[in-house]
Amino acid sequence: MCGICGIFEYGRRTDAPAEVVHRMNQTMIHRGPDDGGVFVGPGIGLGHRRLSIIDLAGGHQPMSNEDGTIWVLLNGEIYNYPELRAELLKRGHKFTTKSDTEAIVHLYEDYAEECFAKLRGMFSIALWDSRNRKLVLVRDRVGKKPLFYAADSKRILFGSELKALLAGDLLSRQMDEHALSDYFSFGYIPAPKTIYRDVRKVMPGHYLVASASGIRETCYWDLSFAKTEQRSEAEWSELLCHQLCEATRVRLMSDVPLGAFLSGGIDSSAVVAMMSHLMKRAVTTCSIGFEEKKYNEAEFARQVSQLFSTDHHEETVQPDAIEIVDKLAWHYDEPFADSSAIPTFYVSKIARRYVTVALGGDGGDESFAGYRRHKLDYYENRLRNHVPAMLRRKIFGPLGRWYPPLAWAPRVFRAKATFQSLSRSPLEGYFNSISYFRPDDKARLFTSDFQKRLGGYDSLEVFRHYYDRADTDDLLSKIQYVDIKTYLTDDILTKVDRASMAVSLEVRAPMLDHKFLECVASIPSGLKLRNGMGKYILKKALEPVLPAEILYRPKQGFAIPLDVWFKRELKEMAYQVIVETSDGILDRRFLRKIWDQHQKGYYDRSALLWATLMFRKWNQMFCGC
Repeated sequence: MCGICGIFEYGRRTDAPAEVVHRMNQTMIHRGPDDGGVFVGPGIGLGHRRLSIIDLAGGHQPMSNEDGTIWVLLNGEIYNYPELRAELLKRGHKFTTKSDTEAIVHLYEDYAEECFAKLRGMFSIALWDSRNRKLVLVRDRVGKKPLFYAADSKRILFGSELKALLAGDLLSRQMDEHALSDYFSFGYIPAPKTIYRDVRKVMPGHYLVASASGIRETCYWDLSFAKTEQRSEAEWSELLCHQLCEATRVRLMSDVPLGAFLSGGIDSSAVVAMMSHLMKRAVTTCSIGFEEKKYNEAEFARQVSQLFSTDHHEETVQPDAIEIVDKLAWHYDEPFADSSAIPTFYVSKIARRYVTVALGGDGGDESFAGYRRHKLDYYENRLRNHVPAMLRRKIFGPLGRWYPPLAWAPRVFRAKATFQSLSRSPLEGYFNSISYFRPDDKARLFTSDFQKRLGGYDSLEVFRHYYDRADTDDLLSKIQYVDIKTYLTDDILTKVDRASMAVSLEVRAPMLDHKFLECVASIPSGLKLRNGMGKYILKKALEPVLPAEILYRPKQGFAIPLDVWFKRELKEMAYQVIVETSDGILDRRFLRKIWDQHQKGYYDRSALLWATLMFRKWNQMFCGC
């Protein structure tokens, strides 16, 4: 796990400015505290920070081929590099290290850009081809590792973090209004956008080639739901366990201490079960607990730990609310509203005391329809099939506008969002149900001047792009494709990457192995969500290894008592930042209204307040506003 950065000036024939590369590299020491390196040549500058995991002595980067015509930077791990290395040795290549990075160098020599599809792992790669004077930027299939770039007619800058690009002092910090609108809908900024107009993200499963003739971006992998296979439940269960075990096995390679996150949920418990089967020693597991019982899963983690006799480390944390806000704003580089970044940061911090690499359970909910919203969307679609669209708009539209939110009431009475969703198409309904600020609220959130600057932009189009691109007519599969392309990449994986890298911890996710994803995508959706139960076939597959009280207990999110924080620890600071700040973007009257609603207990507005707070904190920290 590392940080990479660099600059390529297309027409320059003298060495690239080394001071710029060093400045960029210096911002990412937390991503790679063990080693750092810089290469500078005509028009090119490459920087690398290293967290040493494999070949501790010989893995220094930037790394080149024998004659120095190809240079490579790698952030991440290539899990199939032993097989690639063996193949390349047979083809006559010579290796001077045991590093996975060197396999990329020689693979590119033989296969050029086609080599990236041969890699199995999590990675962002920068490759300098001096013979052809081109820079290649590559991102893994689902975007586990970040990669940003900014390009104009003179140069391209790239880096693992936005702050690395900003450190070059060559970029405008002008905000992307559409990206900000997306943020207040999704709670994150979806690729390829960033909060800055001049900076983009390399898309997952893509590589980008920059040269004097321009920039070309190519997709080398996509997930297909087009072909489902018919197998019995027993056959699927056996195949899933085999695939998950294999995906876990290849992620156990490490020359430093390795363990796992353990929340007591299905996904992390499944990964620990596979590790226990594969490893000769006890698995080191780490979990956190909270004093508030509502948010505490520690007892379930303890139960799984005892089942597999792991070397378990558990701590009850009391987050410093004010300190953590500033810490997250700095590490995430752009507005990020998922408050589960806080427990993710704390469990990473605890795990780093015992291990350098931790395996986690990310990806299970997206692949197996494990979120509550998948179930609600399924039932809403069934109702849509029985009520004509015009009638739904006439009945449910007014009900959605007039029905009170009633967030304090029992769930059965909280029908406002459901009515709003039912009055819309399946895609519009899903977008409405997952939005932080739903369309009606977002219209009141922005000032009239900022609304004009948006020019009628609608964040729904982000979802529509992927919804229409999914190669299936199955509604659940289409939504899963949207989730994997948006929420998984730009929320879940962003959250884990920044929180773990803040403490120099590498996190690996077996359930995001591309071969495992492809296998799961071929399972009929009726085996993922059955009779209102998400992850149906995964639970069946795990019945021989995990107890029913773990597999079939109610889902519990990785959450914190945010609603209470805004009434206690965060109240004074948050009021000043959210309500008393004027930025010409957010309407203060509307913000005061939702603040008062939350403080008086009319209903829980903590998610909206947190999203606003994190935007304002980012704006203060990086833009001085």
